[in-house]
Amino acid sequence: MVHVKQQALSDFDHREREIVDWLLQGDPSVRWQVMRDLLGDSKQKVTAERRRVADEGWGGQLLAAQDADGCWARALYSPKWTSTTYSLLLLERLGLQHGNDRALAGCRRLWDGATWFDGGLTFAKSIRQAETCITGMLVLLAARFGLVEPRLDPTVEWLLGQQLADGGWNCQSLRCGSTHGSFHTSITALEALFAYQQAGGKVPVSAAMAKGQQFFLAHRLYRSHRTGKVVDPVFTKFPFPPQWHFDIVRGLEHFRAVGADRDERLGDAIEEVRSARRPDGTWPWFAPYPGRQWFPLEERGPSRWSTLRAMRVLAWWDGSS
Repeated sequence: MVHVKQQALSDFDHREREIVDWLLQGDPSVRWQVMRDLLGDSKQKVTAERRRVADEGWGGQLLAAQDADGCWARALYSPKWTSTTYSLLLLERLGLQHGNDRALAGCRRLWDGATWFDGGLTFAKSIRQAETCITGMLVLLAARFGLVEPRLDPTVEWLLGQQLADGGWNCQSLRCGSTHGSFHTSITALEALFAYQQAGGKVPVSAAMAKGQQFFLAHRLYRSHRTGKVVDPVFTKFPFPPQWHFDIVRGLEHFRAVGADRDERLGDAIEEVRSARRPDGTWPWFAPYPGRQWFPLEERGPSRWSTLRAMRVLAWWDGSS
C-alpha cells in the first residue's frame, strides 16, 4: 500500500487524503498523473513513476499485445477498440513517454498505411477524401510520441483549413456539407493542435485553437447554443478511455491543459461533474463504449480514472491545482 505524506496534502481534508491515497494504490498510469496533477510532486519523482507505464500494469499489457510488425490486432483503424490507432490513443492517455520505440513503430505504420488526400488522412478504401477525425488522431499521436514525419506540417495546415465558421470542426463537412461544428470532431482537432503546439510545431495554431475554444464556450461546453438544452445526455458521462467521443470532462480537461481562464460558461459542466460524485467521495465507473477491448481497465463501482479526471478539473477550477 502506498501512503500519502501528510505535509504534501496539507490542502486536503481527511476524506480527500484518503481518496488520494486510494488513487495512489492504482496502476502506474494513474499514480504518475496523481503525483503530477494533484500532489505537485517533483518532476524527477513523477518521471520515475511514469517510466513504469511501459513495463507494468495496463501499459505493459498493451505493449505486450503489439504485433511484430508494429501494429495491434493486425489492423490500422478497425476493429474498435483494439486496432493500432485506438491502442496508441490509449497508451497516450496512460502516459507512455515521448520517444518510446514501440509507440513510434505503431505511429509509422499508421502514417504509412493511411491515404493522403490534399494534406488530410484517411484509412477508408472506398471514400476518396480525407477524414477530419482520423487526421486529428494521427497528428496527436505523431506529436505526442515524437514521430519524425515530413507530412506533419502540411497535414496540420489541412486540419486548420477544415475549421468551420462557428469555430468547430465536423468530419461530415466534406462528406455532406455540414456547416455546424461537431463536439466529437472539434475536441479531437483541438487536442491534436495542442499536442502539435507543445511538440514545437512550426505551423501557427493558436488562433485556430482560440476559435475552437470559443465554439465550446458558446455551447457552455455541452448545450445547444440556440435552446440551452443539453445536446446529448451521454455527454455528462465520462468513461475511460473516451475513444473518439466527446464528454464534459474531456472538454474541461482541454481547457485545464491549455491553462485557460475559468470562464463562467463552463460552470454548468463543472457542477455536472460535482453532482456525479458518490457519497464516499469517489466518482463512478462508466460502462465503456461498445466494442472489443484488450482487457477491462476497471470494474463497476468506484473508478480511479473517473475520480482522477474529476478531481483534476475541479482542482483547476477551484484554484487548488
